[in-house]
Amino acid sequence: MAEPSYLFVMTYGRSGSTLLQGLLNALPGYLIRGENAGAVRGLYDFHSRCVHEVGHRNHERTERPTMPFYGITGYPEAEALAALRRLVVDTLLRPAPDTRVTGFKEIRWAYDDLPAYVDFLRQVFPGARFVVNTRDHAAVARSKWWAKRDDAAEALLRIESSILAVAADLGDAAYHVHYDDWAADPTTLRGLHDWLGEPFDLDRVRAVMEVKHSF
Repeated sequence: MAEPSYLFVMTYGRSGSTLLQGLLNALPGYLIRGENAGAVRGLYDFHSRCVHEVGHRNHERTERPTMPFYGITGYPEAEALAALRRLVVDTLLRPAPDTRVTGFKEIRWAYDDLPAYVDFLRQVFPGARFVVNTRDHAAVARSKWWAKRDDAAEALLRIESSILAVAADLGDAAYHVHYDDWAADPTTLRGLHDWLGEPFDLDRVRAVMEVKHSF
């Protein structure tokens, strides 16, 4: 089986991202999984800590079994990235034989080091692309758990600004859609399909949008 390409949805909660996930999965050969509660972020923390130690420890000293950081500088960065890719693909993504594009959507991107985390994802998943989904903040702030937060407006602005800044740096590796636009007029998703290199089928899009998502 040929290795699929990778696509990730960056957003925040209550933005319509589960419906967007459904729209992507309606494309032949696409398998975009749902959220993993930031589990992949844990892999980033593991990898970046090891890489940091490699660069900050005396290699000669860590080769001695009598030293407290014995062996850490032997951490194989390239091999680790390949192993992490296999771990995520085999356990979280689990692509089918006919999968051409796989990935996941996630709402947990509120990290101070978001650019570094996204760079890690691009190292683990070569050629990865990112769809950014946003929504009117007032509507989001009235929904579910956001309505219980006094700082909802400020938090949404902070998260969205960070995501959009990273997307701008990614250039053509990222594409921005706005829920209020495509929910009101599905034809605005034609641009996303063009960016993905997939034919736009309005009937298919409307059929997916008629199905309730995110109960």
